[in-house]
Formats: sequence, C-alpha cells, structure tokens
Amino acid sequence: MLRVAVIGSGPSGVYTAQSLIEQETVPDIEVYVLDRLPCPYGLVRYGVAPDHEKIKSLQNNLRTVLEHPRVRFLGNVEVGAPGLGVEELREIFDAVVFCVGAATDRHLGIPGEELPGSHPATEFVAWYSAHPDAAAVRFTLAARSALVIGVGNVAVDVARMLSRGAAELAATDMPQGPLGALADSRVQDVWMVGRRGPSQAKFTTKELRELGSLPDTEVRVRPEELALDPAYRDPGGLPAVGRRNIEVLRGWAERPTAPAGPDTGATGSGRRIHLRFFLRPVEVLGDASGVRAVRFERTAPDGHGGVTGTGEFEDIEGQLVLRSVGYRGTPMPGLPFDETTGTVPHQAGRVLRDGAPLPGAYVAGWIKRGPTGVIGTNRPCAKETAQSLLADAPALAVREAAEDPVAALIRAGQRPVPWPGWLAIEAAEAEWGRGLGRGTVKLPDWAGLLEAAGSADPAR
Repeated sequence: MLRVAVIGSGPSGVYTAQSLIEQETVPDIEVYVLDRLPCPYGLVRYGVAPDHEKIKSLQNNLRTVLEHPRVRFLGNVEVGAPGLGVEELREIFDAVVFCVGAATDRHLGIPGEELPGSHPATEFVAWYSAHPDAAAVRFTLAARSALVIGVGNVAVDVARMLSRGAAELAATDMPQGPLGALADSRVQDVWMVGRRGPSQAKFTTKELRELGSLPDTEVRVRPEELALDPAYRDPGGLPAVGRRNIEVLRGWAERPTAPAGPDTGATGSGRRIHLRFFLRPVEVLGDASGVRAVRFERTAPDGHGGVTGTGEFEDIEGQLVLRSVGYRGTPMPGLPFDETTGTVPHQAGRVLRDGAPLPGAYVAGWIKRGPTGVIGTNRPCAKETAQSLLADAPALAVREAAEDPVAALIRAGQRPVPWPGWLAIEAAEAEWGRGLGRGTVKLPDWAGLLEAAGSADPAR
C-alpha cells in the first residue's frame, strides 16, 4: 500500500488526488488530503465571490474526488506546526505533495501603505467569504470613494462586490455581518486602477463584462487612456481574451457619460465604477485617522512591454484602499524555498534541495509554479506531479506499514476533522440559513465550525 499525503484541499490538491487514484500503474494507493481548515475546497470556498454560483459549483466536482473510497479528507490539520513538519509527515506517509498555494499578498512598497483604511484585497475577500481567519475583521464601508489597486480578476471581484446591492447577495452564502455592511454601504465611486495599459490587464472578459451588467451602476473609461496603449489602436496581435477586453472597454469609453456629476465623484442615485490605466501608485495619503487619497504617477508605454514614469501626478480621493497586486508563496518549514519567485524549487514536481530531489516530497499548484493561471490550469500541473510521484513509487513504498495516519496525526497533537465532520458543518450552515430565511449561510468563525464538526463520528 502506497500512502500519499496531499497538503491542501483546493483545486490543485484535489486534482493531484484525482490523478493518483485514477491511474492504473500503482493500483494499491491511498490518498489523505490534509487541510489546515476544517472545510475543504480551498479558494473555491473562500476565494470565489459568493455571487459566482457557476464557479462555486465546481465544489461538486471536487466533492466527487474527496468521497472516493481511497481518498480521505482530514481538516483542521496544521502542517508545519511543532511535531508535524516534513520529517514527521514522511514517517507517517510514503510521499507528501504540498499544494499550499500562495498565502500572502504582494506589497506596493510605497509610503502610507499601512495606514488605517488601506488593506490587502484578500483581507476583504476573506471577510465577505467568511474565512475563519477573518472572523475579527470588520469593514464598515462608510467610505464614499474606494480605490482598488490592480486590474486582475480579484480586483474585478472586489469592485463588483463594492458595487452590488445587498438584496442581490441575500440569496448567496455570504454571512450576515458582511451582508449587513454592504446594505449600509455609502460607497458611491469605485476606482480600479492599473499601472499599465488595458492590453496588459489580467482580468478575463467574462469578469470584465459583469461590471457593465450591475444594476444602477455606470462604468466609466477614459478614451485618452485607452488610446495610449499601442495594442488598443491595433489589437490584432493580442491573444483572443485581450482583443475581447479591448472591445468591451472601447464600448464603455465611447458611450456618453451619464450626467450624475463630475468624474471626481459626485453624489447621485447610482454607483460609478471608474476603470483607470497608466497610473502607478506612489503614496497613500492620509494620517492616523485613515486614508484620504492615493497619489499616482502617470505612466506611458516604454516600447518594450513595460511602462515608464512621466513625472506627472494625480491624486484620487478615497477613504478605502484595497491592494490587489498579486500573491506570493511563503516558506514551509523543512522545505527549500526560492525567495525570488516565492516558490519551492522542483523538477516536474519533485522538490529539489541543493539541486537534488528530496525523497518523497513533491509540489503542485501555485507553490510549484507561482500564482498564475485559472482554476483549470491546476489540472495539467497536478497531473505532471502525480506522474513523477508514480514513477518514483517503487522507491517510496519499501517500508513496513506505518501507524494508522489518523492515529499518528492525533499523537502529533492534531485534532483532525474527517469527512463526516465536514458534512456536519454543511448541515449546520444549511440550518442556520433556514433560520435566517435564506439558503445556506457560511459559519464565519473557527469556534462555530469546530463545534458543528464535533457532532460527527471521527471514524469514516
């Protein structure tokens, strides 16, 4: 029997487990999917916006894998805690695949970034997604103007959530706290700002178009900023998604602006989303009481795919700043780590230490390749790692059967939440939602999740 631990139950972890159990070369294999949280699915549960029901339905596909008879889900297991490092895992399992993602935000590295009212966008996402680590986070949304720095899909999600009415979100699994805050929101203007041009934005067309379909919300784009982008004038050389994005932006730019007030943010009956390009943040302005604006330097294409500063500056008012400029992996105790790329060095998924494979240690997902791609990108990435592991199987499964993994994890100080515990959490969330006159509503804190899971039989 080959026992494999997969660390992380998001798409990369579940796809790795799927690749391992669906192959036929090593039929005698058991996969244990371990997660720090008591709930599975990773960013599909805690990163996908609650109004994206189609993407969130991917949980059903992941669920099929986690319910396979040769796969065991064990939540509430903190790998890297004292007594459960890489060496201890290798004593329990024949191989370990780390699918731990990219856990931290990149920083802007500018003055004022840490002022009150300036937050990483992932903190806002965790808040409205009911991530238990964000249970103490509060957003009152008293700001009149909010700035989202970045032009990727997370930035689009955040801008959309700031602009969407609470009544539309009541049918989602968003917890009551964020739902109430959005209902009381005073935000009128949302600015989404990128330092480069529209052809280099990272959002997908589907996400972008959704901004234009929000009720009582106007999207504003400045034609002169689009015209700065050489690819805007001749989009033929762009990938298909880039050409579609340009088409959508062109339509908004050529549409007459509604007379709700000046572009600097007037009061009006609806909200405005301002898409701005060629603006590089250089300072967050404010004081100990909070942010009041962000100062940007105008940029221009440098002819080599980047931008250069022009020496001209513009201040955009905002009392809330959400920074969405990318993710970065963090070191895992016992594993090598490349500080430059924020990834674990590897060769086809085999962890490399000083250029040589570290026996029984593998990586998949963002900690392997960096925070790139969409959910589906994890499939080939996971398959490559699984193939490497299976090729190494004869050298891995050479010892006598070790202690039962669950018993070993408990002995190491962990309190695993098995699949029945997760099912109990699901039932508790459905019951809570019914009591609120809504559908399923997420439990937003560790205590509630673990209490719900505690009613389950620890044996699968």
